[in-house]
Amino acid sequence: MAQKVRVRFAPSPTGPLHIGGVRTALFNYLFAKKNNGDFILRIEDTDQNRFVPGAEEYIVDSLAWLNIPFDEGPGKDGGFGPYRQSERKHLYRQYADKLVSEGKAYLAFDTAEELDNHRKDHEAKGKTFIYNWHNREKLNNTLVLSAKEVQERIDNGEPYVIRFKSPQDTAIHLEDIIRGNIEIDSNTLDDKVLFKSDGMPTYHLANIVDDHLMEISHVIRGEEWLPSLALHKLLYEAFEWQAPQFAHLPLIMKPVGKGKLSKRDGEKLGFPVFPLEWNTSEGDNYAGYREDGYLPEAVVNMLALLGWNPGTEQEIFSLDELVEAFDLAKVHKGGAKFDPEKTKWFQHHYLQTLSDTVLAEQFKSEVLDPNGVDCSNTDVVAIVSMIKERATFVEDLWEQGSFFFQAPSEYDEKASGKAFREGTPELLSTVKEIMASLDDFSSGKLSEKVKGWITSEGIGFGKVMMPLRLALVGEMKGPDVFDIAATLGKEETTHRITRAIQYIS
Repeated sequence: MAQKVRVRFAPSPTGPLHIGGVRTALFNYLFAKKNNGDFILRIEDTDQNRFVPGAEEYIVDSLAWLNIPFDEGPGKDGGFGPYRQSERKHLYRQYADKLVSEGKAYLAFDTAEELDNHRKDHEAKGKTFIYNWHNREKLNNTLVLSAKEVQERIDNGEPYVIRFKSPQDTAIHLEDIIRGNIEIDSNTLDDKVLFKSDGMPTYHLANIVDDHLMEISHVIRGEEWLPSLALHKLLYEAFEWQAPQFAHLPLIMKPVGKGKLSKRDGEKLGFPVFPLEWNTSEGDNYAGYREDGYLPEAVVNMLALLGWNPGTEQEIFSLDELVEAFDLAKVHKGGAKFDPEKTKWFQHHYLQTLSDTVLAEQFKSEVLDPNGVDCSNTDVVAIVSMIKERATFVEDLWEQGSFFFQAPSEYDEKASGKAFREGTPELLSTVKEIMASLDDFSSGKLSEKVKGWITSEGIGFGKVMMPLRLALVGEMKGPDVFDIAATLGKEETTHRITRAIQYIS
């Protein structure tokens, strides 16, 4: 029977989750759902020195906001827990000892100072110091020390690490779903530390043991882990375990220049690189997509197309459509350039798909109410339907339609210089009289009566329509002027025209 698809997203809680990490989580989620598998969250917190309080909660909240929740993880046990490595540390030592007992790993007593001296000595000779097959039998470890000497050192409490004994003169064949076949010369590998002197495993050992015990079928992770693949393959072989399939995702690159996307790029160019806002204990604040007004669907759609291409012209994907279309074989090898403007393009699209009622509610709760704008006598839903086409974010609705809630206190200087001329007060007075006489104050009736009068009198449309728009809006913007008037109502419309006449006069 084929192994069930089980994938894991395994971040370290050392700070906020970068969108590169979010994309890794997303691709794992899509792959799991496409294959009726499980998406697991594992918190890799063995490095307690770098642990940041609140970071784990941030990771969980981010996945929940993006609607890509995990099936198993902290607080959601699927029978493979615990899901924090710090709660699993009792597991790892036995596996390190097993490798030592089988001659596949060894204890090394070299001090940091001794290793530093070796490095400096090599550098002085123009070489690079690598702890491996070519020098390990000249160094301070159990490959050269007698059993008696080793026991004495351990009894004396001398610190040591456990190193993996990497093979010599071996071609290591690796397979990657995205990158194909890779061959590595084992002579270039160092004997990596598997267990540290503080009694904690390194990432390499803990990761392999956890993936095996959690029955992970596919390891989908960032390209930065590609150099570790040879060691991980060797560890699976050393334990005689079946290795999962590997897929290394391309980096997300800066929008401008070379290198991978960093938080500094976001600060410099004014876009978030984190899903949610993050405040550091030092008082620094980093913007988040959620707090900047982006919809989770827009962020997910944008991230999905960074490094993956469905092979069609389609760009807009719902989460269900992404699950249906996703294929690791269509992930690119090369880095994906991040485009902040494209993210806004997705945001604009998804904002337009919200119902006018939902958008009006958000506009009220996020913009109008906090700013003390009284909209009790205003049809906010109708206003939103008129102005949302030009909005990318909810807050843009205020920029597009503030005049519905506040009469203009001044008139655009350039436009009024053109529109407010000799004779304009008389024309506006007539428009006001026509409007005041109507019982049916609908947009259609207003348009019919005012335009009918303009045509019958042979007046240029611009001579009336420009000053009318300025009178109601204060600028040359907004939807159809008669739609605006109908929404404002007869009393407010005629009041604004009167004020404009007084201003011109």
